[in-house]
Amino acid sequence: MFEGEASAGSEVSARAKLEPEPRDQRWDWVEASIWTDRMISALENGVEGGKWFSLVDKAIRPATLEAAWLKVRANKGAAGVDGMSVERFSARSGDYLRELGEELSARAYRPSAVRRVEIPKGGGKTRPLGIPSVKDRIVQTALKITIEPIFEVEFRKGSYGFRPGRGAKDALREVDRLVRQGYVHVVDADLRSYFDTIPHDRLLARVKEKISDGGVLSLIAGFLEQDIMSEAATWKPTAGTPQGAVLSPLLANVYLHPLDLQMEERGRRMVRYADDFVILCREKAEAEAALREIEAWTSANGLTLHPEKTRIGDCSQPGQGFEFLGYRFEAGRRYPRRKSLLALREKVRAKTKRSRGDALERIVADLNPTLRGWFAYFQHGWPTVLEEVDGFVRRRLRAILRKQKGNPSAGHSRNDHQRWTKSFFTERGLFTMTAAHAAVRNSR
Repeated sequence: MFEGEASAGSEVSARAKLEPEPRDQRWDWVEASIWTDRMISALENGVEGGKWFSLVDKAIRPATLEAAWLKVRANKGAAGVDGMSVERFSARSGDYLRELGEELSARAYRPSAVRRVEIPKGGGKTRPLGIPSVKDRIVQTALKITIEPIFEVEFRKGSYGFRPGRGAKDALREVDRLVRQGYVHVVDADLRSYFDTIPHDRLLARVKEKISDGGVLSLIAGFLEQDIMSEAATWKPTAGTPQGAVLSPLLANVYLHPLDLQMEERGRRMVRYADDFVILCREKAEAEAALREIEAWTSANGLTLHPEKTRIGDCSQPGQGFEFLGYRFEAGRRYPRRKSLLALREKVRAKTKRSRGDALERIVADLNPTLRGWFAYFQHGWPTVLEEVDGFVRRRLRAILRKQKGNPSAGHSRNDHQRWTKSFFTERGLFTMTAAHAAVRNSR
């Protein structure tokens, strides 16, 4: 050994001990200021008794509230019942966060009422959306980033909704894979008003299975019992967790986790996105048995299956398909569902009124983000549908051009097609589904 080699080696060894090993990429999404490497190790290996204590101090400390505020600010959103907007909060965020932290530390914090609005659902129907105040959104976000890893480590692989690193496209890919493997007998289940009917006591009992921190449990209970305020009335809910609240998706997954576990243990292929799920089976008898199990579980857990929307079908046959996350699976093909197509057409119509006097280039620039966004999600639909969408858009544009030339028409005539060809619109930058689909296919 040469002189100095031993000391150099000892220095390297000491430095290696001081430098922490890189964090497992599975946990890149967690809030590092809360979830230290030591806590993540406990998460993976389990904690004594299976329950977590001493969490509320982590949730309400200034660094956590600041991290939560940054997420709320990025998500924007409307003002709650107090009229405080994200922009207004931002102007004095330091003062407001300090006041909020003091209220939480003194156990004096009380959530405001949730402002309830009705948003369009399609077909003339609406669905309720709860809008908490900015302060409540910050506290809920702080709670979420504190407790989510505790439940996430337990959630099953068949659950895709509102989970880190997972999404609707992953769920659709899994459904597509199973259908191609012959799992064509499908239980298409619909939980009636799920977010409004989750029993509070049973939900809190599920949370308590993993968390034994009175401060955290008290805050969650307070959010579940928030008054709801609409234009017509104010009331205190006895069940449910408001759609629109930051904690709602996590709590919804917590409540359905035992169902995921039961289906997995029984060998069922269930794909779930929040309250929307399907069970794919090879045989009709298996699907019938799975439906009976689902009916028994929902009944025992205070939930209800929608009798008209829950059914069993053979998606390999015409007319027996099922809809899931905006797509329809039928006869070995995947299509954007009719409601998704109609919604796109309405958006295109709104941007292509014949009375619109803008130049074509400006109309195209206005249309393209809508078309690109729709294609990004529905590009895996049957190609002929994409061709139909392109044709519809061009007809709308031709009708505008005819009107601007002083000869209104619906844009269907042969002369229109010859005068304003596909290449004419392509040269002016119009995004087309078929060209985008071909580019994606070639890139693969």
